[in-house]
Amino acid sequence: MLDAYRPPLLLRHGDLHTVAVSQLRRPQPPPFWRERIDTPDDDFLDIDWVRTGNRRVAVLSHGLEGSSQRPYVVGMARALHRHGWDICAWNFRSCSGEINRTRRMYHSGEWTDLDLVVRHAVEWGYDEVVLVGFSLGANVSIVYAGQTEVERPPELSAVIAFSLSRDLGISNRYLSRRRNWVYMKSFLDSLHEKLKVKAQQYPGEFDLTGYERIRTFLEFDHRYTAPTHGFASGADYHERCSTKHFIPTITVPTLIVNAEDDPFLPLEAHPFEDAARNPNVTFELTRYGGHVGWYREGEHYLSELRAIDFLAQLPGGL
Repeated sequence: MLDAYRPPLLLRHGDLHTVAVSQLRRPQPPPFWRERIDTPDDDFLDIDWVRTGNRRVAVLSHGLEGSSQRPYVVGMARALHRHGWDICAWNFRSCSGEINRTRRMYHSGEWTDLDLVVRHAVEWGYDEVVLVGFSLGANVSIVYAGQTEVERPPELSAVIAFSLSRDLGISNRYLSRRRNWVYMKSFLDSLHEKLKVKAQQYPGEFDLTGYERIRTFLEFDHRYTAPTHGFASGADYHERCSTKHFIPTITVPTLIVNAEDDPFLPLEAHPFEDAARNPNVTFELTRYGGHVGWYREGEHYLSELRAIDFLAQLPGGL
């Protein structure tokens, strides 16, 4: 399936593929309904559900500054729902359309909210839970799956990660190149708007002076992510939350799918060796696909077909 993947000629360029899929795809969403749950620290998480009586559920985690309404999430939700899965598409703090209440928001290694969502799904009565993450959401899913600090619910049976970096420092330096300035500016502008609200919520705790001079994630994370979430520095955050530390300890069947032409990930950010050392982890690299792309003419994109096929091979199948 993946070896034979050849998108249209126009999309055999990582940047064009990434942007076209992000901006032009408008999949018809399944019948979502929203639930708000409370967190132990007096915050909230918004979850978009599709619950139709299945005994198994897919927990979908979006990317940086995304949401449960992003096309790649909606497309995956529609595909998996049509193949017998209920859907739990959750939003990271501040990503559901309403800013969160606490000082902290979310980051690439923040797995405790995902743990809360998984346990909440189990409380709904699901016998089987799988994780499907995209980009930053893929990072969070892998970090959670490889945790040694918590005993995960036994209902967690598999993980699928798309467009995953094994090393945040490497991928963030790559994304900070001049050729990627459009992506970087878009992310930083979106984060800036949320920080403006945070600065009003917590006067004196978020200094936005000179924000326009920030040009990289390392600078952003050193100034905001690290002190807000208890890291020594931006570099410390990147190192400690990189999935290279967590892939070796995953104990459930896991699929990681990346694209060679991903404009966010250089070759050394793909987890070739990490996955090879763990028999529970399968890593697959397509020649084309961009970042969270994998366009395919027809009902489902390649990423969705691969997820369906992978889950069909698990005990119980589809």
